[in-house]
Amino acid sequence: MKRLIFDEEHEQLRATARQFLEKECAPYAEKWDAERIVDRDAYVAAGKYGLIGFNLPEKFGGGGVDDFRFNAVIVEEFTRYGLPSPGLSLQNDIVGPYFANLANSEQQARWLPGYITGELIGAVAMTEPGAGSDLAGIKTTAVRDGDDWILNGAKTFISAGINSDLVVVVARTDPDAGHKGFSLLVVERGMEGFTRGRKLDKMGQHFADTAELNFENVRVPGANLLGEEGKGFYHLMTNLPSERLSIAIAAVAGARSTFDDTLTYVKDRKAFGQPIGSFQHNKFLMAEMDTELEIAEAYVDRCLQAIVDGELTAVEASKAKWWCTELGKRVVDHCVQLHGGYGYMNEYKVARDYVDVRIQTIYGGTTEIMKEIIGKNLGL
Repeated sequence: MKRLIFDEEHEQLRATARQFLEKECAPYAEKWDAERIVDRDAYVAAGKYGLIGFNLPEKFGGGGVDDFRFNAVIVEEFTRYGLPSPGLSLQNDIVGPYFANLANSEQQARWLPGYITGELIGAVAMTEPGAGSDLAGIKTTAVRDGDDWILNGAKTFISAGINSDLVVVVARTDPDAGHKGFSLLVVERGMEGFTRGRKLDKMGQHFADTAELNFENVRVPGANLLGEEGKGFYHLMTNLPSERLSIAIAAVAGARSTFDDTLTYVKDRKAFGQPIGSFQHNKFLMAEMDTELEIAEAYVDRCLQAIVDGELTAVEASKAKWWCTELGKRVVDHCVQLHGGYGYMNEYKVARDYVDVRIQTIYGGTTEIMKEIIGKNLGL
């Protein structure tokens, strides 16, 4: 079924993304996977291709286009690629909106030019060793000292934690104000007391650097307060729907890519004198997956239109996030089984997909949290 959500200009960006992946990523994929981090030069190259900051102001070098369909195109192409590449979804869909919507004119002038060229890499630090989905459990604190903030605490599972230059840190600035006691502070590379811990050894997505961050009496200038003091929790909630939709888009695109590879495999691989895809069980399984993926794509496209129209709700994004990531996990598992022993070999993309996809039902809010949000909306 032809997807009607994208126009010609979106397809032009899709072609640019593919060219970038083939020329700037494919030659280094094996190296990045082995070193468990993508070279910073790859972000600079992405900036030259116009793949970073197309949704940020033109006066700082961005594209000035507020159309999440462009974000979706990049997410889809990078996910279908299935090999190590820079985390542009993090830069465009998660960190970028904080700077676009919350940074004041002085902050934008200071940070956005380098961010858009890929010379400055961003990250968001929410999760702590003892606080994941429960943001109210955050213990990182920031205390006023004149015009500055003194920041103390530890964060973990931070995407781009090693490469990042600008880290949006969620800190408790008023211990007695509950959800109204959080603020966002931008910590910059080189600030005294800001150190990086382990580059975490993950089950999958080895190339995507994920790290522990530590803050010990870090003096953060008052000019680095992002958004309003005490509105940190609200700012986070405002940005989460687009982040969760981005994850849903990646889940469907990745599962579709794995499915397509598997379709070719089951047509070529023979057993008992016939292609294994012709056996009724396998044929039905492929039919089920194809149908479910197409239905998921339809809902994702509906959510895309909603976000373009400024109407996407947290509940709709939660539905897309949990359903698509659980579907993606299920599809990839079936595809490994259909590959038999070859599906367990790392030389086959399906084996890498199997470990890479597993995190999608966890980050950005677990499946259980998504269902909790939907359930509350039902009055339960």
